[in-house]
Amino acid sequence: MESKQFWITEKFISIDDVVKNVVRPEAGAINTFIGTVREFTKGKRTLYLKYDAYVPMAEKKLAQIGDEIRGKWPEARCSIAHRIGELSISDIAVVIAVSTPHRADSYDASRYAIERIKEIVPIWKKEHWEDGEQWIGDQLESKAYPSGHPEQEDL
Repeated sequence: MESKQFWITEKFISIDDVVKNVVRPEAGAINTFIGTVREFTKGKRTLYLKYDAYVPMAEKKLAQIGDEIRGKWPEARCSIAHRIGELSISDIAVVIAVSTPHRADSYDASRYAIERIKEIVPIWKKEHWEDGEQWIGDQLESKAYPSGHPEQEDL
């Protein structure tokens, strides 16, 4: 695979591919966050998820998060991959790797990254439950799918 720092993919995400982007001699800590598809959300059983994204903008926003992390933690290096398409329970949806000289910064920067992904990256998911389905407009689960999307009429 061509080395990218921030990417969206329809393929399985290799944790090693993300981590290798941040390995360096001056890093004493590498924190990885692996987001997976969970079976139950707010008491509802999820069968599977479908993620969709505006890929060019999503990759730019992931890179922006990397820049923000460097602004807050100048010695940090970050790499993020997010999967789109249909994902089953326990599949990996997102991998974040952050390296820093000291562990506390790697934890803080990793948490910052996942929260910012939920806030600013144009990725949407469709939850498929036993009794229905719904597009979720952002990772914060607070909006419907954006106006004009082909799935909008499903709501």
